Amino acid sequence: MEKKRYKIVVYAISKNEEKFVDRWMDSMSEADEVIVLDTGSTDKTVDMLKARGATVHIQTVTPWRFDVARNISLSLVPNDADICVCTDIDEFFHKGWRKILENAWTDDVSQAQYRYTWNFTSDGKEGVVFWAEKIHARHGFKWTHPVHEILEWISPSPMGRKIAVQGIQLDHKADETKSRAQYLPLLEMSVAEDPDDDRNMHYLGREYMFKGRWEDCIKTLKKHLAMPKATWKDERASSMRFIAKSYLMLKNAEEAKIWYMKSICEAPHLREPYCDMATALYTVEEWEGVIYFIKCALKIKERPKTYINEESAWGSLPYDLLSIAYYKTGNFAEALESAKKALEYSPNDSRIKNNVKYIETALQKIEKG
Repeated sequence: MEKKRYKIVVYAISKNEEKFVDRWMDSMSEADEVIVLDTGSTDKTVDMLKARGATVHIQTVTPWRFDVARNISLSLVPNDADICVCTDIDEFFHKGWRKILENAWTDDVSQAQYRYTWNFTSDGKEGVVFWAEKIHARHGFKWTHPVHEILEWISPSPMGRKIAVQGIQLDHKADETKSRAQYLPLLEMSVAEDPDDDRNMHYLGREYMFKGRWEDCIKTLKKHLAMPKATWKDERASSMRFIAKSYLMLKNAEEAKIWYMKSICEAPHLREPYCDMATALYTVEEWEGVIYFIKCALKIKERPKTYINEESAWGSLPYDLLSIAYYKTGNFAEALESAKKALEYSPNDSRIKNNVKYIETALQKIEKG
């Protein structure tokens, strides 16, 4: 029997995205329709989208909220669409995504997860990678939260299956010049609207950390950890790590170590707590501790599918720290091996290159007696 063909519609919001339009439209052209809500572009975004075949609606959203904008854009999708695909203009799918999605989708599916690379390193390698879930059935969903918005099932009927679709890859290559200034007030608004939402409390504490508001970060994330709904160990461990970092920045190294250990105990299956602990010990030259915790991190081979992962823990950092710690403890052969491994992950890093040469010279002197 021939596989059913579904009507697939991509929808998005835009504002001053002209530098990304062509790449995005090339990627989204596999859909049956592309619909964009433009919220006030002053560049060529709207004209470029229309020229490439997108249906563009223009409407300002005041005061600005991401969920309101997403819901307006979703409302513009025809009612007879089977599958909605929500992306941002600075994202793009790898070719062939439609066929993979259509082959995986069945009439009893409501939502699909897919692999998403949120950022890339300076040498083009993947940074933070997780599984997103912004592909969904046309009816039954709405977007919620002013920022870090998520899809919520609102239909009185039971939600259908959620599937993980192997083979779909969405990349995000953002405009780094755009400001994140709106995120903090929107997160504060989100927490005020729903103070029992643990996810937003975590995001707010993290945003305080990004802004260098260390005491606010500690206070907010301790509140997150005390919430009855805050049961996801990965996110709890991240809150503990961010609390630890804030204590470090407040020159309270001992309290930071306590919180890093709490994070490790909370989620021993994650690399990041071990790497953070090793980094903290590196700053005080506790080399044996660095070696121990990095070895623990490197035993974890599988990168998690959630957003709780950081590029540093899966790049050169563990091997870089290990090489330095081995060198400081007189284990030059192990130091060289680790430094070369770090260089494989960061081949353009001049410091690591110099470390390799330095350790090689030290080994040669030892061998010559």
